[in-house]
Amino acid sequence: MGYKVVVVGATGNVGREMLNILAERQFPVDEIAVLASRKSLGTEVSFGDETLKTQDLDTFDFTGWDIALFAIGSDATKKYAPKAAATGCVVIDNSSLYRYDPLVPLVVPEVNPEAVDGYGKKNIIANPNCSTAQMVVALKPLHDRAKIKRVVVSTYQSVSGSGKEAIDELWDQTKGMYVPGQEVEPKVYPKQIAFNVIPHIDVFLEDGSTKEEWKMVAETKKIVDPAIKVTATCVRVPVFVGHSESINIEFEDFLDEDEARDILREAPGIMVVDKREDGGYTTPVECVGDYATFISRIRQDSTIENGLNIWCVSDNLRKGAALNAVQIAETLGKRILKKA
Repeated sequence: MGYKVVVVGATGNVGREMLNILAERQFPVDEIAVLASRKSLGTEVSFGDETLKTQDLDTFDFTGWDIALFAIGSDATKKYAPKAAATGCVVIDNSSLYRYDPLVPLVVPEVNPEAVDGYGKKNIIANPNCSTAQMVVALKPLHDRAKIKRVVVSTYQSVSGSGKEAIDELWDQTKGMYVPGQEVEPKVYPKQIAFNVIPHIDVFLEDGSTKEEWKMVAETKKIVDPAIKVTATCVRVPVFVGHSESINIEFEDFLDEDEARDILREAPGIMVVDKREDGGYTTPVECVGDYATFISRIRQDSTIENGLNIWCVSDNLRKGAALNAVQIAETLGKRILKKA
């Protein structure tokens, strides 16, 4: 016997990816429902070989359904997730709404699968921010070996993290650079994204950091270890899909780069591509559509006593969002629900 699964926000980039991954990983689905807002009602989406029509989120009854994967914004999630959870359906939420709630587990299955056990306090499990998810997959096995004191991370985040309109803006601005009269002014972003980088993701906070940078700090502490110090600079770059991160790690104990490479090769969810030659590393273009978090450029940092540098790349629509949500559902099924 399998699960009755609901995908909420099925017409968006992440919702569609959730459906793809559920099918690819052969998640044991007995019945599936795809929900969207009324403006997208009846839109067709694919689930494996099936074509499904979206139903109205506003009138849908979650009673009797096992798992709901939410891929809508925080405002809508605030309205609908508690309704779904109250019926006994476990909500796995991709928005930022519940990530910092102490009663809601924030889960990356390769890192803290046991946290799923705490889902029952609100019947909700939170999916982390895309930039955090790939980083903590890399940090955890190293932390288990040498204990991390401090992390300095700079991100290079693709426009798909902002949704379809951002993808369109990059595409249209790029074309407009070469076609007189078709120039496109920024709408999604505060500055031109084509042929540019923007050191600004989410809103600015009083201390000068952005909300995205704050998320990486808070979520790393909640998922891995509250004692880890994290400082982040998050940058939007003209890449369609795939987030990249330059991560500097300071440990309490010495960790040799060769041992670190071996640890990461054995760690779940990680693919090490690290040859010290032209092209011996992974870029965003190569990670698109893949489940793995790719690690390259592993090297000692000689400027601090126990330091390493790594380069981390992942498909943000997969590991950073849809894949992690499905992996949470798999973990929930194996550890608790046990229907299939």
